Amino acid sequence: MSGVPFCPGEILIPKEHLEKWSVVACDQFTSQPDYWKAVEQDVEGYPSSYNLIFPEAYLDTVDFDEKVKSINNTMKQYLREGVFQAYRNSMVYVERTLKSGKIRRGVLGLLDLEEYDYKKGSRSLVRATEATVEDRLPPRVRIRENAFLELPHVLVLIDDPEKKIIEQFEDVKADREKLYDFDLNMDGGHITGYRMKGPDYMKVMHGCDELAKMENFSAKYNLFGRAPLVFAVGDGNHSLAAAKACYEEKKRLGMVDRMSPARYALVEVCNLHEDSLEFEAIHRAVFDVDHKKFLSALQSFCEAQEGRQEAQTFTVLADGKEETITVEHPKHTLAVGTVQDFIDQYIAVNGGRVDYIHGQDVTRDLAAKGAVGILLPPMAKDQLFPTVIQEGALPRKTFSMGEASDKRYYLECRKIR
Repeated sequence: MSGVPFCPGEILIPKEHLEKWSVVACDQFTSQPDYWKAVEQDVEGYPSSYNLIFPEAYLDTVDFDEKVKSINNTMKQYLREGVFQAYRNSMVYVERTLKSGKIRRGVLGLLDLEEYDYKKGSRSLVRATEATVEDRLPPRVRIRENAFLELPHVLVLIDDPEKKIIEQFEDVKADREKLYDFDLNMDGGHITGYRMKGPDYMKVMHGCDELAKMENFSAKYNLFGRAPLVFAVGDGNHSLAAAKACYEEKKRLGMVDRMSPARYALVEVCNLHEDSLEFEAIHRAVFDVDHKKFLSALQSFCEAQEGRQEAQTFTVLADGKEETITVEHPKHTLAVGTVQDFIDQYIAVNGGRVDYIHGQDVTRDLAAKGAVGILLPPMAKDQLFPTVIQEGALPRKTFSMGEASDKRYYLECRKIR
């Protein structure tokens, strides 16, 4: 029996109109409500995951309690009306054709939340790659705590440079049941899913077991005395952290056991070394600040750094101008850490609001409309596992795995009540 915290489970997939059902992750296009308005118009009149999520673009403009109530009622309605086909004891091999034409492969299954710890310094098999913002958890917990269904947009990474664990199923997919095959809306590319067989599950779990063995782990990273890291949460960490919080509360109340659905979260596992998996920088847009004061304080902050890391550069956009700032002696390993440290300190004293933006074009557009835009360099993806193992979670919103339209779409579901 595999000791890794990843296993098959019951998966629900809508029976029809999948192109209307699937929408992109709720934490995308947060400063572009027009995107979500277009989604709403596109899926109107159809069962859709759009009606089961709370797009973060609307968090401050929609009655929260009423929206959560509507989500829960719609979940009950969809279950009552038989919208879904249930696939018991299943995993799904997923091929996502991105906007670029490249294919991202993954395996969808259940992750055991007992083995997940998002705290910095975690020694668990499943860890966050970026700092978890505690203030962002309560709304997500409230959305999940009474929900009947779980819809995942979580992508979890394994470090498999030899491409033995997931990529092997490309050769056998023709002999597997095809569960879906359709174009995603809003320029999301194409997605195909295959129901895996029992021996397939065992191959995945055995491969992950090998990654978890201390001798393999230590030799791979030339690190000794450190706890193995097998699953690194790449996207959707706050959603997974909310699932963990809900599980821990139920456990505290004595409401769960080993077989409880609340103990698990449905996630897609991908290989860090997929050719299609590209790390993009997540840029910053700062609103409601005095531009001159903000930029002067930023320059002074960078000049005052007395760390020992290599010099860093980033670009600031404001008032129609573009300036490259160099930090000669940063304390943080990455430029994103330096910039985020400043933004947090500045807003705490002076007020303002920051948003995390996917794509330079969107950042430039927001800067043209009055924000201060900050363009950050991307990190190399082969730095991810060694850095998290040695230093813990990176600064929040350090990187993005592809552009916003390439993020995971809600498709498969699971009952959690």
